[in-house]
Amino acid sequence: MRELRYLFALLVGSKRKYVDPSRAVEILKDAFKSNDSQQQDVSEFTHKLLDWLEDAFQIKAEEERDGEKPKNPMVELFYGRFLAVGVLEGKKFENTEMFGQYPLQVNGFKDLHECLEAAMIEGEIESLHSENSAKSGQEHWFTELPPVLTFELSRFEFNQALGRPEKIHNKLEFPPILYLDRYMHKNREITRIKRDEIKRLKEYLTVLQQRLERYLSYGSGPKRFPLVDVLQYALEFASSKPVCTSPVDDLGASAPASGTLLAQTLPSTVEQQGPSSSDVPSTSPVQRSVIHKPFTQSRIPPDLPMHPAPRHITEEELSVLEGCLHRWRTEVENDTRDLQESISRIHRTIELMYSDKTMVQVPYRLHAVLVHEGQANAGHYWAYIYDHHQNRWMKYNDISVTKSTWEELERDSFGGYRNASAYCLMYINDKEQYLIQEEFNKETGQILVGMDTLPSDLRDYVKEDNKRFEKELEEWDAELAQKAQQEKLLSQIPRAPAPSPAPVQAGEPEYLEQPSRTDISKHLKEDSVQAINKALAEQEDRGPEAIMDTSSDNAPAQPAPNQRVVEVAIPDVGTFVIESEEGGYDDEVMLTPNMQGIIMAIGKARSVYDRCGPEAGFFKAIKLEYTRLLKLAQEDPPPECDYRLRHAIVYFIQNQAPKKIIERTLLEQFGDHNLSFDERCRNIMKVAQAKLEMIKPDEVNMEEYERWHQDYRNFRETTMFLMVGLEFFQKKSYMEALLYLIYAYQNNKELLSKGPYRGHDEELISHYRRECLLKLNEHAAALFESGDDQEVNNGLIIMNELIVPCLPLLLVDEMEEKDIVAVEDMRNRWCSYLGQEMEPNLQEKLTDFLPKLLDCSTEIKGFNDPPKLPSYSTHELCERYARIMLSLSRTPADGR
Repeated sequence: MRELRYLFALLVGSKRKYVDPSRAVEILKDAFKSNDSQQQDVSEFTHKLLDWLEDAFQIKAEEERDGEKPKNPMVELFYGRFLAVGVLEGKKFENTEMFGQYPLQVNGFKDLHECLEAAMIEGEIESLHSENSAKSGQEHWFTELPPVLTFELSRFEFNQALGRPEKIHNKLEFPPILYLDRYMHKNREITRIKRDEIKRLKEYLTVLQQRLERYLSYGSGPKRFPLVDVLQYALEFASSKPVCTSPVDDLGASAPASGTLLAQTLPSTVEQQGPSSSDVPSTSPVQRSVIHKPFTQSRIPPDLPMHPAPRHITEEELSVLEGCLHRWRTEVENDTRDLQESISRIHRTIELMYSDKTMVQVPYRLHAVLVHEGQANAGHYWAYIYDHHQNRWMKYNDISVTKSTWEELERDSFGGYRNASAYCLMYINDKEQYLIQEEFNKETGQILVGMDTLPSDLRDYVKEDNKRFEKELEEWDAELAQKAQQEKLLSQIPRAPAPSPAPVQAGEPEYLEQPSRTDISKHLKEDSVQAINKALAEQEDRGPEAIMDTSSDNAPAQPAPNQRVVEVAIPDVGTFVIESEEGGYDDEVMLTPNMQGIIMAIGKARSVYDRCGPEAGFFKAIKLEYTRLLKLAQEDPPPECDYRLRHAIVYFIQNQAPKKIIERTLLEQFGDHNLSFDERCRNIMKVAQAKLEMIKPDEVNMEEYERWHQDYRNFRETTMFLMVGLEFFQKKSYMEALLYLIYAYQNNKELLSKGPYRGHDEELISHYRRECLLKLNEHAAALFESGDDQEVNNGLIIMNELIVPCLPLLLVDEMEEKDIVAVEDMRNRWCSYLGQEMEPNLQEKLTDFLPKLLDCSTEIKGFNDPPKLPSYSTHELCERYARIMLSLSRTPADGR
């Protein structure tokens, strides 16, 4: 009991993502271990758990009682009573019994009420109301229902033939609100009357269905057809053009020549053997090999009817027969329609039998559904629980707790879909508000939430656990920081001097050679241990600034008179004292990920630069940078870490841009004038600029080069539209968000048409665009329902200017089923007003507006100009995009 208290307290107030229940589970396993060491059925486990808790509370209650009868909260919450009334061998009896989980059979029933009806009646119940019958049977009537009513659905049965248990996957529907009046003892007389009436209606229904079946499956042979169709076929036969000859004689009269007939009847022989010069001697010009012409020689003669027809029929006979068949067909159609309407009326009457006011006084609301997926001997369990304060369903699946919907619950719980179905339903008395009401502080009157709802001992326990968790986080962060520092030091260690690079071959620059993953891993294995030890011993105080320092002594260089000195902190690189000519340094460019990577690459190529000169240092640095970007392009990072935004070259590599385009782009980055702050960087920059000047006009297609860079600019612009739209969406500014998301979706769709890595996740943009429209539609409908002229006009403006123009965008792609369903939901919401009473002016506005909403045209209307986008640096864009994507990943996907 103590461990369960701790477990539930942690679920209320823990800061952890999930709570480990191992200690409580181990105790339960030991307590419930069976003699044969077999796995407990989940129903048995639940029964034993409730019994155990009942015993524990009973002991506690008896210890604390003051002369009064002790109250057991388990009994008061989960246990009810029913009266068993029946006849056994001609003798009547009545017994009152207590129940906890009420068992229900699933097999053979379509909904929960059918299961309950079957469970409440056993045997022949006619004897219960007569004095002389000796038949046996009994009825169950609830006399006292618990606040929490649990139904145990029996979805497992033993297959005698196979000698093993099997799961019942049949579909069983259950309602969110269950009225139990018909099962209460106080309503037994009216319920018996209604049951008799339903029985009579069902007997009559069976007769009508049998009669209808005779119309729908007519005939005496193995194959049956609808009688209406049989009469129609007979009418078509009688009305066909009569012929005077036998169909066989007709074919013989118009048969082709014998040679052609032979070709038609024996084509397979000729085709299998194949023509051969030796088999078919050419002795005469008249003799020719047989050629099969299926589309000319086998064609049906034009005067032969396509369907059978009567050979001899007079006009008078045809007139009488057509009249009879027409009359009979009409009679059959009317009879079939009358039977179907009668069956529908009876079904409706049965459905409404218990809907009168006296039978809807005991409502129970569905609170939790326990689901099993799998077979009888194995599977997975999860639960849906209704959050009454947030008015939504939550799905509890191991460590994952996510928002859910009634539609998802139906799909997973009713059965008949995959192998998942509910095995336990928990309903709560909808009139007992204390079950879901929030707790209040008796002194201050404030609502108690979280740990404030716990007793003092449990509150202290949870606080201690939260402190341990915070300490674990600190240790984890320290461990990650130490690991990152080791990796950073490893990357800063100078490598052995590299030989002078061979001349770059035309058309295949050295830095475009893809490095072998095997070579890289082997190189790291050989150097890792020595590198880390050396770094800790010799490079402890040296950061990126030390790597970039090329002077042999520590004396700072004196800036020239025409230069300025600026101290710049570049993220992930370090702090530098920059010397550059006035106007020759751009702070924003120096902060870009591209520039950070280039500075680090130049720093790592220092030893090659020192030994072999600027050109060798340039080739080493550019190869290091390309290798790094290539690795980034090959990774599959989470959405918040999109390397394409940081580096245009990653975008080009992923989309298989020509190597010449990548080469020129990388050379331009190394030739950036902002690298002139340092002698080594300045010399490498000059080498890159010289390489750029050496590229001939015919070596790089500048139009293609510009197209690739324009595509990348479009990608960044699409990212900005998406990012700003999602930021507005999270602020619930749906009107502003919609316009940004529309342009994000349209631009992204155009990008994705050129390649799968040209844009962003289309489903994500589609989801939030759809959600914006649905929320705006609900807001507009609420304004319309208010009846206030100004608000009604505002609601119609939203519909006419925002939603209606967007509907073709959702309908243009028939494969987007969710978009089509959303459009229908929006239309149905407004069509539902047609049958309601409203002011004449509202009716007039609705009549004028609905045709625009119901227009099925997929012609996309023109929109306003795209909203203006603020100017973002690459660093700021990446930060804001990462922030918004991270916030989405923390939020459960509603329908995504």
